[in-house]
Amino acid sequence: MSENGKRFTVLVTDPIDREGLKPLQDHPGLELRVELSPAAEKLTSLLTDTNAWLVRSETKVTAQWLEKAPALRIIGRAGVGVDNIDVAGASRRGIAVINAPQANTIAACEHTWGLLLSLSRNIPQADSDMKQGKWDRARWMGTELQGKTLGVVGLGRIGREVAKRAVAFGMRVVAHDPYISTEQARGIGATLMPLPGLLGESDYITLHVPGGAQTKGLINDATIGQVKAGARIVNCARGELIEEKTLVEAIKSGRLGGAALDVFTKEPLAADSPLRGLPNVILTPHLGASTTEAQRKVAEELSKGILEFFERGLARYALNLPGFDPETLEQIGPFLELGEKLGAFVGQMLDAGLKEVRTVFHGDFEERHRHPVSVAALKGVLTSILAQGVGFINAPILARERGIKTTDEIDPSILEGYSRLLDVIAVTDKGEISVSGAIISHAPRIVRLGDLVVDVRPKGRMIVLENQDRPGMIGQVGTLLGGRGVNISDMRVGRHAPKQKAVMVLLVDEDVPGDVLRELGQISGITGVRWVRL
Repeated sequence: MSENGKRFTVLVTDPIDREGLKPLQDHPGLELRVELSPAAEKLTSLLTDTNAWLVRSETKVTAQWLEKAPALRIIGRAGVGVDNIDVAGASRRGIAVINAPQANTIAACEHTWGLLLSLSRNIPQADSDMKQGKWDRARWMGTELQGKTLGVVGLGRIGREVAKRAVAFGMRVVAHDPYISTEQARGIGATLMPLPGLLGESDYITLHVPGGAQTKGLINDATIGQVKAGARIVNCARGELIEEKTLVEAIKSGRLGGAALDVFTKEPLAADSPLRGLPNVILTPHLGASTTEAQRKVAEELSKGILEFFERGLARYALNLPGFDPETLEQIGPFLELGEKLGAFVGQMLDAGLKEVRTVFHGDFEERHRHPVSVAALKGVLTSILAQGVGFINAPILARERGIKTTDEIDPSILEGYSRLLDVIAVTDKGEISVSGAIISHAPRIVRLGDLVVDVRPKGRMIVLENQDRPGMIGQVGTLLGGRGVNISDMRVGRHAPKQKAVMVLLVDEDVPGDVLRELGQISGITGVRWVRL
């Protein structure tokens, strides 16, 4: 159920494979609403209580629509690009934006190869001639792929699959990708090189990089001059990667031997586009992901993402949540939950203005694992002190807006008996409040409050007492709570030495009224009382 007691509502406003959405339809805690291309008035009404919004490219998720969706927590894009979604606005609201990055990998790879083969053997042109009653074998003489060089620009999921198949065709594969190591490229049979070198050596060039300011106009007046004479270009990625006017002129002049395009700067492609009149240019209407299997996988991947968000509050493919990729989350395991629990605990112990949240990692933590755990801790702290919704996405934004500093660091020292330990420290106007935790038997545990060693399961209702260790203290506390009808399910005590500073953590079965907490604070020797609920 959603926080207001109603079912978690999922709205679908674009055509998405219904069979792939079946897990959402069948889930008892979710309500699936499919309203394709609703009118503005209808959409306004639908968004009032929508928690998840699934779209393709037709629906434009603008700032205007986000304002009309107060309960919205996650947006799912059935595809890869999110150009139609105001990601910045969603991030400010703590709304996750996810897509389905893996579902169309094979479909896009195979379409790329369909275009490569068509370019090589003039298949569409020969087919068109045949259907006009012609038989012109000489005109459509082709070339073989074996022995040729394929330049793959971008070795992401699709680029890697394309490269692997090129090896099977007996091609030499060169690649350009500044984020891939030489060893990774070599593992799929490719040789890394700078872009100018790739353009100059490749007989075929295929583009597989994302859009954006860094890649817009990748093929332009300057780079086209670096391309090997007679080379052929394939683009199944983003239309903006190629300056179409430059491409047309290069083909007309003979600088390029041909091109095959599935994506365009403006879609649909204009009826009078000069690309349509070039015999050695193959055009398809953005069909890269248009297979029955890919559309089913896209819907299934989105359904999986929505269900995980509903059940765990995590969005593995959130584009506005860096560092939370599936592989990293799998490796972090329960430390993400530990970080959030420790943060929530600290947040409920605050007694002064918060200036900084610091996470300290003891033991063997990979650097890339620290960021998600730190964000989880920050989320836990802020959730405890802010009235507005706090998520993994907007927690850093909310902290910055409030002038709360966030840091994480490595400390080689570690509590005896533990291989990995996590501290969450809140720096306030009055000093520091710290709690430490570890994973024991695959579950989070609180193992230290300040400098006192404890062993507490971070779950349920807790009374945290700071006190002087003295005879009868536990008895007085137990008697008072028992007399007020409060049942203690567990009690943990930490101290340095007899009759010195100590801490008691009592797990109770019911909420404790404020007046009872005040009475506890009046017991001689008790110096602090906190109510914590995790």
